[in-house]
Amino acid sequence: MAKTKKYYVVWEGHRPGIYDSWKECQLQIKGYPQAKYKSFSTKKEAETAINSNYWSYAGKKKQATQPDPALVGKVGMPIMDSLSVDAACSGNPGTMEYRGVLTHNGQEIFRKGPFKKSTNNIGEFLALVHVLALAKKKGDSRPIYSDSRTAMSWVRKKAVKTTLERNSSNADSFELIDRALTWLKNNSYSNPILKWETKAWGEIPADFGRK
Repeated sequence: MAKTKKYYVVWEGHRPGIYDSWKECQLQIKGYPQAKYKSFSTKKEAETAINSNYWSYAGKKKQATQPDPALVGKVGMPIMDSLSVDAACSGNPGTMEYRGVLTHNGQEIFRKGPFKKSTNNIGEFLALVHVLALAKKKGDSRPIYSDSRTAMSWVRKKAVKTTLERNSSNADSFELIDRALTWLKNNSYSNPILKWETKAWGEIPADFGRK
């Protein structure tokens, strides 16, 4: 399938503005603390957004991507009565945040961050453990979707294999990792953790919509 054209609004970055490629957008946000940006499907939407407040758009669910019929025939459709998690990170390492939503309507059920000098894999892992703990507390056994095989593996093995070095700038991320691992080692859960098939279904509902 042909790649859909996107426009990127940078509200806060090295040079705020509208960019017509992810590469150009990255140049404006890389290394910029707590950069604020988001992708849009049309130039008109981007022009409207740049003249508005970032927080009017942050976390809003994007228009659903049409499923690929050929791939759906192989993997089926997602279970809509479920929970979905995702993370976003500006840079690697960079400023990271993560969240969880209801799959069927994108309603946000938690959001954490921003955390400086962290990684997307760490965010994906923390999001999974966070939703597992929340679901257990509420007696919610619905399936949970993640689009990160790495995070799913870390949860399954109860071990985080990051190359990121622990220091004072990312102490908050590592403190959460420690707490997450302790929770995994001391708790069981009944929620199936399922892979979100992005190529077949489009972006996961918890996606931050920034690229």
